[in-house]
Amino acid sequence: MTARVKVLVANRGEVAARVIRACRELGIPSVAICSDPDRVAPHVRMADSVVSIGGSLPAESYLDSGKVLAAARSVGATMIHPGYGFLSEDPAFREACDAAGVRFVGPTADQMRRLSHKLPARAAMAAAGVPVVPGSDGEVPDAEQARRVADRVGWPVMLKASAGGGGKGMRRVEGPDGMPAAFEASRREALAAFGSPSLFVEACVPSPRHVEVQFLADGRGDVVHLGERVCSVQRRHQKVIEEAPDPGLDPLLRQAMYQATLRAVTSLGYEGAGTVEYLVDPAGAFHFLEMNTRLQVEHAVTEAVLGVDLVQAQIRIALGEPLPWRQEDLVPRGAAIECRVCAEDPYNGFVASPGRLFRYRPPLGPFVRVDDGVEEGGEVCSYYDTLLAKVTVWGRTRPEAISRMERALGEFEIGGVRHNLPFLRHVLASREFRAGTYDTGLVVRIGPLPAADVVSVEDVAAAVAARSLMDSAPAGTTIAPSSPGPSAWRRATGSAPSWRRG
Repeated sequence: MTARVKVLVANRGEVAARVIRACRELGIPSVAICSDPDRVAPHVRMADSVVSIGGSLPAESYLDSGKVLAAARSVGATMIHPGYGFLSEDPAFREACDAAGVRFVGPTADQMRRLSHKLPARAAMAAAGVPVVPGSDGEVPDAEQARRVADRVGWPVMLKASAGGGGKGMRRVEGPDGMPAAFEASRREALAAFGSPSLFVEACVPSPRHVEVQFLADGRGDVVHLGERVCSVQRRHQKVIEEAPDPGLDPLLRQAMYQATLRAVTSLGYEGAGTVEYLVDPAGAFHFLEMNTRLQVEHAVTEAVLGVDLVQAQIRIALGEPLPWRQEDLVPRGAAIECRVCAEDPYNGFVASPGRLFRYRPPLGPFVRVDDGVEEGGEVCSYYDTLLAKVTVWGRTRPEAISRMERALGEFEIGGVRHNLPFLRHVLASREFRAGTYDTGLVVRIGPLPAADVVSVEDVAAAVAARSLMDSAPAGTTIAPSSPGPSAWRRATGSAPSWRRG
């Protein structure tokens, strides 16, 4: 199966490490690429070989398809796994791989064009009988046309970038007076983020739950779903916490979403892994939102409840193998939750917080998984996404999973950059989250973090130095604290330190 196969990982950070580990378990050599800031990144050392592609900005490195393909040719790579983000949903890159004789792990260029962009995806899903959110039939060229669509479907509406995702270019518009300014702002943001100013209009689904169905297809008509994930904990339309299964989903609705997904994917002749995202309204109706033609950040919760490896499955399908599982093999057990730990300041508008990680100790313990691409002493670079790590836990029940996640986040030690661990614990402690009844408005409703003492980097550095002094002191030496009260480390992280880790 793996003879003469070599996979170049066209990504960085935690997802690059994730793919490299899957390759190693399959016995396949892996090749990392790196920009100048990533020369000593963990994923670079993990791979069997590495090619430096230079540059610092994404456009100069991981988004430069010519450099990525040249790297693949230079080491004789036969496959490219794009991870997520960067070139993972670029049909032109897929075509360039095909022309170069390098197998791209993912769907065809035509499938990406039809499904990665929201407008053709809406049309394809509607044709397959999947309900879509009422809205414009295509791009709206100006604010006046957008207003007319809104008058037809009903205010308020959402302006969305046709080529986008992650909340960029998206704005809620309450009434006609706000449309001109919102339209221009969304156009500018969409152009900057995606290189296209194209917008369309959708009706607002009231108090929706954001639910997505993972699937795998072999391109020959065989398709399986791998259950659903609920991704309703969002800040500015960006996912923060995900879980599987959805604790608030009606069983009949769940099956209807599965069948709609399988029907649509089968009709498209799709190949590889993908996810169909839906909005579920309070009345129990579901509406197609978008489709992701790649691995998703939150895939770990699906792996946890099903005991599968989605990345290995992607590679096997790309090698021409049949689907690794039958539908009846995919039976979920227990509950899994994932938290995205980011270098952001939750007490200051979640602004990015680049810097050196002079302390980084992720949690350990049973049924705790940490996917990360950073390490203690490394640099959190301002050129890339703020994601430091994904913490995924599994429990026999949802309450057990929540308790385990609270324990894991409490053990996580990060020093040198601001981070969102206090915010994540704030969400987990909320009544709505614990009840499993939350929707996409949860973060707004629970409000900002309570005020807290802010500790300077220097204070935490002093705490680390004190700890080092204690470790080097002769046995039996007593070192008294210089001041009463919580330690600088406890105040900085909001959790007790785990000095006694063996």
